[in-house]
Parts: sequence; structure tokens; C-alpha cells
Amino acid sequence: MTEISGGRSLRFLLLFSSITLQFIAGLSNDSSSSKNDTKSDKQAGSSTGSKIVIACLVIVAVVFLSFFLYKLWQKKKREEQYARLIKLFEEDDELELELGLRD
Repeated sequence: MTEISGGRSLRFLLLFSSITLQFIAGLSNDSSSSKNDTKSDKQAGSSTGSKIVIACLVIVAVVFLSFFLYKLWQKKKREEQYARLIKLFEEDDELELELGLRD
């Protein structure tokens, strides 16, 4: 079971790193490009690249925040269920005492 999840995490890591390398390669200054490009074209390209990187970072931040909030919600729900269970057993004890079934 752990081998399967380890393989999936390795594949995800490889996919993420290859996508990151593609973005880095796209953002790097290519000195072999034609000299007919104007300065404004180069600035527009770098601006677009930085917008893409910022958008990706925002998406990753939203995913991590959503995961954290989901785990927090699960913990709160688990605590509420545990409190209900404890309350249920406490009520049974009082009922037995009232009926005289237990000393």
C-alpha cells in the first residue's frame, strides 16, 4: 500500500518539476532570438511570464489553504462526535441511577 502511494507521490513530483522547468525555460531570456524584437515586446513577454507564475502561486496557495481548512473542519467534526458520544454514556449512567438499577 505504501509502495503505491510512494509511486504516486513520485509521479506527482516529477510532473510538477517538469512543469516548473517548462515555466522557467519560458521565462528565461533567450539571447538567440531575432534582433528585430523591440524592447516593448520583450517587456510584454516577461510581464506575461510573471503573471503566469503569480497565478500558479496563487492557485497552489488556495489549494493548500483549502486542504488546511478541510483538515480543521474534520478535526472539529470529530471532536463534536466524541462529545456527543461521551454525553450519551453520561446520560445512561444517570438513567440507571434513577431507576435503581445500579448503586
